[in-house]
Amino acid sequence: MPHYDPSRDHLLLFDGICHLCDASVRFIVKRDLQAKIKFAPIQSPLGSQLYAQHGLDPAAPDTMLFITPRGAFKASDAALEIARTLGGPWKLALIFKLLPRALRDAAYGFISRNRYRWFGKDESCMMPTPELKARMLE
Repeated sequence: MPHYDPSRDHLLLFDGICHLCDASVRFIVKRDLQAKIKFAPIQSPLGSQLYAQHGLDPAAPDTMLFITPRGAFKASDAALEIARTLGGPWKLALIFKLLPRALRDAAYGFISRNRYRWFGKDESCMMPTPELKARMLE
């Protein structure tokens, strides 16, 4: 299992039973060619602990949490920070920083509240591919 160093690593905490979240993680893995981003489901011991440390309820995950050496980001800020980390053309998404956070987070929240209904969910965390398993902390 990879080691996590908060002073150096980028860690994405995601809802491990959400199909949309699973697809998002797979999207990131394919585009993070330098393998900068590590992953942990919120439902894991580490994920739950870190999620709670940032004032979020791991029993009712409603946002991804992206922890980087630059700080911790949630909701739309997390998505934009992931784009920054991926670099290349993905950094163009940072144009959305021009929109007020309240507006960006309202759109993020709408999707988050409906994600299970629209995309489905599993009863337990997904089984990672070998490529993803190498970057999973738990």
